[in-house]
Amino acid sequence: MSTQLIDVIGNTPLIRLNRLSDQTGCEILGKAEFMNPGGSVKDRAALGMVRAALASGDLKPGGTIVEGTAGNTGIGLAMVGSALGHKTVIVMPENQSLSKITTLRAYGADVRLIPAVPFRNPNHFVHTSERLAAELNETSEHGAFWANQFDNVSNRDFHEQTTGVEIWDQTDGSVDGFICAAGTGGTIGGVGRALKARNPGITIGLADPGGSGLHNYYAHGEIRIEGQSISEGIGNSRITANLADSLIDISWQVPDTDAIPLVFDLVQDEGLVLGGSSGINVAGAVALARELGPGHTIVTILCDSMLRYQERMLNRSFLASHGLSMPEWLVL
Repeated sequence: MSTQLIDVIGNTPLIRLNRLSDQTGCEILGKAEFMNPGGSVKDRAALGMVRAALASGDLKPGGTIVEGTAGNTGIGLAMVGSALGHKTVIVMPENQSLSKITTLRAYGADVRLIPAVPFRNPNHFVHTSERLAAELNETSEHGAFWANQFDNVSNRDFHEQTTGVEIWDQTDGSVDGFICAAGTGGTIGGVGRALKARNPGITIGLADPGGSGLHNYYAHGEIRIEGQSISEGIGNSRITANLADSLIDISWQVPDTDAIPLVFDLVQDEGLVLGGSSGINVAGAVALARELGPGHTIVTILCDSMLRYQERMLNRSFLASHGLSMPEWLVL
């Protein structure tokens, strides 16, 4: 029986991280979202938002999808859009990895690169994409839809309906904790709701990179930004609609000095070639495993591939400039 491309988004496997599970005495499991057809967890948000927009009429047949994104959501939207007959325009900060920019263009997206500025600046990529969508909605034959991934709760809802349910079913309801980073908040917001609805005792944790203010918000009640991170697409300086009212019990700020070595360990120990955000997530899973103690089952998200960040993750000089190093066994 044949199927459509969008029908294979989701239903990703859980992969046991053997060394870390053995070290902590917990079952540490990674949801293999890099196995989605667009290569990342953001395929789910893209499909959820597009389906909701088509159902509401906000996106018309042949209409253009517009979004401001650091990369992976744009790739998901370009893929889903092409599969369903829509053009995609992506507004993106110019400091993102060339691999993601090239991938977006390979999927047919019209990529508009602009300077990276804080969210409060009206020229931030999110605000710029909103204005562009309004303009195209007036001038394009079939109109335009602004995906607005940060505050469009169709993002969170789709994770609640799919990702969280899959994790519950795949662990036969034995999951004790779930942890990941937040950017839009859609993944942690949706998965947290799905799991807590089935067992309120499940611990939901946030793994926050440097340069983000979310850890301080959940730990101390105020947004306060400290440090920096080479990870892309995670962290935030505000509480988005997807993150608002999220059921987060505990949080850690995870420095790159913890996360990036784990990324390279996962290559050697597990054969997993993952990006920096996965390192943040896995480091968070280790912290949560130690918090809960041996005998618990912890799930996190394996977001995307390291190959999407080659200019950073596989660049000794770049890593060294951030106080990081590449393992000697990796010959480049």
